Formats: sequence, C-alpha cells, structure tokens
Amino acid sequence: MKATARIATGVLALLIAHSADAAEITRHGGANALIHQSVVIPAGSETVLLSGLTPTPIVAGKTDSFEAFGNTKTQTIAVMERIKAALADRGYAMSDVVKLTVFLVGDPALGGKMDFAGMNEAYRMYFGSADNKNLVTRSTIQVAALAAPYYLVEIEATAAKAPK
Repeated sequence: MKATARIATGVLALLIAHSADAAEITRHGGANALIHQSVVIPAGSETVLLSGLTPTPIVAGKTDSFEAFGNTKTQTIAVMERIKAALADRGYAMSDVVKLTVFLVGDPALGGKMDFAGMNEAYRMYFGSADNKNLVTRSTIQVAALAAPYYLVEIEATAAKAPK
C-alpha cells in the first residue's frame, strides 16, 4: 500500500503541476510584430470587458474642435490612459489586456482617411513596450463617425487574469 500511495501522490503532483501550466494565458504571435494572431484564455480566468472609451479634451474647457481633442495619436494616448485607469480601478494592468477593438474616424487633415500610423505610434507606447512587453489581439476599423463630432478614436478593451 505504501508504494501505491507514493505512486498516487506522484501522479497527483504531476496533475497539479500540469494544471498550473494549463492555467496560463497563452499568446500566439503572428506575422505582424504589433499584434498577436490569437490569445487563449483558460477556463476559470477572470475577465473584464471595457465599453468603448473615447478621448478627453487636451484643451481644458473646450470640446468644440479637433484642436480641443488633438489628432489621432493624441486621442489614442488619451483613450489608452482612460483604459489604464479603468483597469487599475478593477485591479488590472495594461499587461492583462488581451484584446482591443479600435474604431477610427477618418481624419479631415488626411483627406478623410484614418490615421492608422498615428494610432499605431500611440499603441506602441502601451503594448510591446519597455513597460509592457505583452501584445494583444486587435481589430482596427474605420467608421463614419463616433458619438461626438470631434472624436477620432474609440477603443474597447478586454483584459483577463488566469486562475491562480
């Protein structure tokens, strides 16, 4: 019986070790160095989904122009800071983000085309950076308009924490 108990204990230890390994969020890279192709979130993970967040004005008290909110890069930074704060309020960090959906309005200064490069410049400050090496899965879509006439950016975020 003692040998059987040792074998059972060994098997149990292996199962526990395997379960701990399986409980990690797995990120799969793709050809694009800015984003991941997929993320696997294990069962039992805690997940938070943030509604689309929009920028705050960069000029205090003004909301009546693109100058009041800035260009796509500036607006993306403002939105990322709002995401960062909302996640922190819930005990999450930017490194916990696994998915972003980015909505961009065509910039009048670019003839109505979305400023994908400006958004990516700001994105790189928060993901794949010295502060946060993690990348995310991401979709970026040009839309006709957002809730306010001078918004160029809205971003939805999903963050997850694997069970301990």
